[in-house]
Amino acid sequence: MKRKRVGVLVLSGLALFGAAGLAIGPAAAGEQAAPDAVAHDRGHDDPVIVGHRGAPGYRPEHTLASYELAWRLGVDSVDVDLVPTKDGQLVARHEPEIGGTTDVADHPEFASRKTTKVIDGTKTTGWFTEDFTLAELKTLRAKERIPENRPNNQLYDGRFAIVTYQEVLDFANRLGRQLHRTLGTYPEVKHSTYFSSIGNPVEPKLVSVLNRNGLNRPDAPVVIQSFEVSNLQALHRQVRVPLLQLTEATGAPADFVAKGDKRTYADVVSPSGLREVAKYAKYLGPDKSQVIPLDTQGNLAAPTALVDDAHQAGLKVQPYTFRNENPFLPTNLRSSDSPTAFGDVFSEEAAFLKAGVDGFFADQPDTALESLHDFLGH
Repeated sequence: MKRKRVGVLVLSGLALFGAAGLAIGPAAAGEQAAPDAVAHDRGHDDPVIVGHRGAPGYRPEHTLASYELAWRLGVDSVDVDLVPTKDGQLVARHEPEIGGTTDVADHPEFASRKTTKVIDGTKTTGWFTEDFTLAELKTLRAKERIPENRPNNQLYDGRFAIVTYQEVLDFANRLGRQLHRTLGTYPEVKHSTYFSSIGNPVEPKLVSVLNRNGLNRPDAPVVIQSFEVSNLQALHRQVRVPLLQLTEATGAPADFVAKGDKRTYADVVSPSGLREVAKYAKYLGPDKSQVIPLDTQGNLAAPTALVDDAHQAGLKVQPYTFRNENPFLPTNLRSSDSPTAFGDVFSEEAAFLKAGVDGFFADQPDTALESLHDFLGH
């Protein structure tokens, strides 16, 4: 019997209205929300689409507007990067440096906060969340991080505040009641070694939030992520929610580097390394090029053994990040030289689903869900 379509969108000019009172206008093509039953129409073991920072292909990332749109488009969970404030709150920002994602540079009262720091070996100049109280951050407004690729998102610059993880969870509960389904989050611990080194660690704050919200349980709609290893190993002993080990195509985990451990991400994703990961994590979140690399022409090559090796170790594989704009696609799947136009993301996503991934992170959840629908043959 043919099942219902998954993540099918009807194009219209209908605005979306948020549970928090936000009026969210039409996205790039004017998407209408997918049916509320979409999440329940997928099989238990079907691949999972995660809204990467919400739906940043259509709204500035890590805003309630971005998260809401992703959930309304049909994903069950959104990726929420977490960094601390000076007064110990966890806020949703991709990096602690906020000059590129907020209007902080337009606030003369914060001009003296601009500084240069070395985080995980990289020197960065700007404004950092750990130098601001939450009240100060609340005076700022989010803006589009990559306007050269997403100029339409600049329409929303200045409209949305920085939010705490608690506010994201509260919003998910309200919107979930409206949509009649459970909405989840994939909180990512950012720069664990760095924040611990300055006496402002993320992990205890995250555990406290989960405990306070009754989410420290195996069936909670939460998956904790990190690019570091030792913090996930420690969290495995403190929380009951599943963990996801993120990896990069090059380099090494920052905690390994800090300890003088010579192992790299390549070691982490080796068959023996994956067996170690499976002792504390349920998921592996590799860079997508670790699953299917690009050839010398920039086109998709043959899949590596990573998915099979991870499955053999008992891990599910959810790579990152799928984006529709031409510069983020394999060369032969680009529609033009335009940095803002969409290319053939369906073919890219189909290749990864065929390679056996258990889901992936996407900036445009609607097209990702459409790819999943095609793959499942609905």
